[in-house]
Amino acid sequence: MMISEFDLISRYFANSTGQREDVALGVGDDCALLRVPEGYELAVTMDSLVAGVHFYPDADPESLGHKALAVNLSDLAAMGARPAWATLALTLPETDLEWLAAFMTGFRSLADRYGVQLIGGDTTHGPLSMTLQAHGFTRPGKALRRNSARVGDLVGVTGTLGDAGLALMPEYDAGEHRAYLRDRLERPAPRVEAGLTLIGMAHAAIDISDGLLADLGHICERSGTGATLNLEQIPLSPAVLAYVKKRHDWSIPLSAGDDYELCFTVPTGRRQEVEARLLDIGCGLTWIGVIEGSAGIRCLGADGREVDIGSRGYQHFHQT
Repeated sequence: MMISEFDLISRYFANSTGQREDVALGVGDDCALLRVPEGYELAVTMDSLVAGVHFYPDADPESLGHKALAVNLSDLAAMGARPAWATLALTLPETDLEWLAAFMTGFRSLADRYGVQLIGGDTTHGPLSMTLQAHGFTRPGKALRRNSARVGDLVGVTGTLGDAGLALMPEYDAGEHRAYLRDRLERPAPRVEAGLTLIGMAHAAIDISDGLLADLGHICERSGTGATLNLEQIPLSPAVLAYVKKRHDWSIPLSAGDDYELCFTVPTGRRQEVEARLLDIGCGLTWIGVIEGSAGIRCLGADGREVDIGSRGYQHFHQT
């Protein structure tokens, strides 16, 4: 079925999400017109997802719609920003109306949950990829940042680590865990509520997209600090725990990426408050280490000796 770009926009993107009062003009013009509420700053983030890099080419389109928005909401969560608007640039190899309908179903479901309105974007013919920009609001001076960790802070993470990375290892037989891992890869849960909860308690935060060591490394580098982690405290799902025990390989939970959990640092005096408030919103929390003055990240095994992990995280354009 032949359908024009403008018909696609009208059918699948215009009015595809709930309508916000702070959007003066959304999809359908050269620009959207938006009103930032008085007393707030605008937080803006953007991510691209490319077939064969961030998801399998045969991935369920409804899950892809979810993930395209989720990875950007994860960035907002890391800043403690409340989501508001999104723009979407979608590149498609062909006009598949069934695929588009499913994609927008996944997108809309997550957008409605967090009150996000799709306000514009672009559609292009080419290899399957999607680039989404998300916007949110923070109070001036209240955003969680990477450069504020302090020596003595506890290092905490939400959820479990390594599930998505293990899903991207087709040569590994995950057995009964295969469906769970694939779901963690394709339908990550952005920790928006956790980010908002941590405002005023956490010193620094980041979302784990490139692997724990790489992303905590960004916090340490920007803050002029280092960290020591205890491997036995890293939160692992049964699937990843089985992998680590079988392969004696910590690179998946520490370096694989695509977890979209939060990593944050908290002064020891706020530990119990953070635990209680994250428990109230049903968010899992694990303390995995401490911020130190010496640069670098050290990983200690059960015997207290430092373990050489090898890979420190995913990097695009990395030459091996």
